[in-house]
Amino acid sequence: MKTVIMAGGKGTRISSVASDIPKPMIRIQGKPVLEHEIECLREQGFTDIIITVSHLAEHIMNYFGDGSGFGVNISYYIEEQPLGNAGALLKLRSELTEDFLLLNADAVFDIDFNRFVAYHREKGGLVTLFTHPNSHPYDSGVLIADDNGAVERWLTKEDVRPQWYRNRVNAGLHVLSPKVLDMCGISADEVGCERDGKTVKADLDRQILKPLCGSGKMFCYDSPEYVKDMGTPDRYEAVCADFAAGRVTARNLKHRQRAVFLDRDGTINKYVGFLRDIDDFELEEGAAQAVKLINGSGSLAIVATNQPVIARGEVTFGELSEIHNKMETLLGQEGAYLDGIYFCPHHPHKGYEGEIPELKFDCECRKPKAGMLLKAAEELNIDLSRSWMVGDGENDILAGKAAGCRTALIGEGDFGQDMTVDSLLAFAERFAEEEGEK
Repeated sequence: MKTVIMAGGKGTRISSVASDIPKPMIRIQGKPVLEHEIECLREQGFTDIIITVSHLAEHIMNYFGDGSGFGVNISYYIEEQPLGNAGALLKLRSELTEDFLLLNADAVFDIDFNRFVAYHREKGGLVTLFTHPNSHPYDSGVLIADDNGAVERWLTKEDVRPQWYRNRVNAGLHVLSPKVLDMCGISADEVGCERDGKTVKADLDRQILKPLCGSGKMFCYDSPEYVKDMGTPDRYEAVCADFAAGRVTARNLKHRQRAVFLDRDGTINKYVGFLRDIDDFELEEGAAQAVKLINGSGSLAIVATNQPVIARGEVTFGELSEIHNKMETLLGQEGAYLDGIYFCPHHPHKGYEGEIPELKFDCECRKPKAGMLLKAAEELNIDLSRSWMVGDGENDILAGKAAGCRTALIGEGDFGQDMTVDSLLAFAERFAEEEGEK
């Protein structure tokens, strides 16, 4: 599979770090960002690379040459004039005969590309977007998708958003079918020509990707792996620190992950009994700060919650999704995020008015059983022996122990837990301190 890396931007926002070289050549841990990208690709078998260049192109071309010194094959497309961020793709159309990876050269990442491509092929769409939660969804491009992961809406930071939304951010990594390049209404011959006194350009998001919203042909690939834009001095410093701490490589799903599983009611949000009304959802004091500490530790933050209100017919799946959107929105407003939400909709006891019969059975996912934790471990390659389950009840502790996790109880009681704390924040502070001592 070919990989196209777009490296033609000027990088004006980060010019204070380096103004005499193109942004992809800025060094992290002694190597240009673009070299880190190429190494990640090469190690996973993606060695056929096209780099689109423009601003200070000679720095990139002289450093990497034909790629033989880096174990890959590199060719270049030089934009003599600005063609928009998709203009070069249209010019390369004859070379792009199969699905290909499309990456930004100024992104810092380490992801399992084979897993990403396998998901794309499984869905059978034209485009798959790498999506992830981040600490600032309110000013990022957020995607809204259906239950199958097909993108329905694409919201920029300027768009009016729903009050509550999932923290699902477009990370700028793509798998594309070349067929989408034929659907934008601009031909390769037209790009760069004059029309009505203006140079014809092509915009990737506006003219190629966004028109696929609602078509069932563009999908989200949700992953907690590390992808960050280093386009500003502050973000550059942050990714340098993450590299030095080993967090970039560690988050690749090829490697075993460590997670902190969190109960929801009474742990993240205030306990109100069976939560049926979204207006009753309110974060516990310090919960966002606690999740942020877990995020900063390099561990995955994953909710695992029993929701028998579904089986009892008191809350619909759609209403539960909206409650969880509220949780993600409130956390995101304070710079915290969840890497996954797992819930059990079942309930073993019958006799409730309005209950859903097909959900009334003794399942394997309802805590105190470990099903939700085991499913997350399978999907996200989690090492349960290095992970924690945190909650405010006996079922949380028993589920964590059944999965082989360490456990922490919020509140009073002795259910064999490894730690007892009075709040999620108290746990997170002790957890962060413990990790910092290693």
